[in-house]
Amino acid sequence: MSASWWEIRVKNVPELEDTIFWHLQEFGCKGAALIQDDGVWYVKGYVPQLDIEEGELEVLASAIAEDFDGQEFDFSYQLIDDQDWSSSWKEHWQPMEIGQKMVVYPAWIDVPPECDRHVIRLDPGSAFGTGVHPTTQLCMESLERKLEQNNQLLTIADIGCGTGILSLTARLLGVEKIIASDIDPLAVRATKENMVFNNIDGIDVYQGSIDQLKAVSETKFDGIVCNILAEIIKTMIPDMGNIIKPQGWVILSGILVTQADDIKQILIDNDWSVTGYHSKENWCSIEAEKNS
Repeated sequence: MSASWWEIRVKNVPELEDTIFWHLQEFGCKGAALIQDDGVWYVKGYVPQLDIEEGELEVLASAIAEDFDGQEFDFSYQLIDDQDWSSSWKEHWQPMEIGQKMVVYPAWIDVPPECDRHVIRLDPGSAFGTGVHPTTQLCMESLERKLEQNNQLLTIADIGCGTGILSLTARLLGVEKIIASDIDPLAVRATKENMVFNNIDGIDVYQGSIDQLKAVSETKFDGIVCNILAEIIKTMIPDMGNIIKPQGWVILSGILVTQADDIKQILIDNDWSVTGYHSKENWCSIEAEKNS
């Protein structure tokens, strides 16, 4: 079988992990995953051979290397065929139970009849936000805890929705309405496709960020979930206060443990009370409530 995919491999550095994923997504990868090989963690991405020229891979390497800023940089790529592409996903992405109520299934695995969890099914073309990454798990677990207290008649904003996995989680846990946004049109499309694939409604999806959410929502939000880069979250926190109801809540992730104190202080400085902190590996989630 002739080779048809470029497999891109970047040695992972925890504080740059989200940045690496972002570069691969922007490059046009149809999927990416964090994979351990002989005790070393790598981010692998896959892009169709026909979509790019080999020289573009060198440009990608240079762009990622700039973010490493002198740290050890290990970038490689190779051609693989369709069978290897499929096998790679089936090997590294299996059903994952998250929290007490959720489970994420790859599209190619049938859900057993005895499954008693809320099921989200995704395909490998939607790998940015599959539930594998610790930050996605942290957000899903925080949503579950928050919505155990109250999930009725809530309107929630999902900022930087990616595949829509957090919006789908909130809907399955009983939230009445979710408005999701992402600046990337591919993410908007992926969220809409995953809604159809999972037969879930009640989610409105828009391209944009906080200004777009403010424009399309008739009322302020009861809650916000946001799993994006910490440096972007820092700039967004002041504006989040303009779209949240008094005593409304926010769940933030995409944050390294070493970045948590900065995020907490910015929340406090903008009239939020930090109410929760949870960590997994090198990542954390922060929960807060608006004071007024």
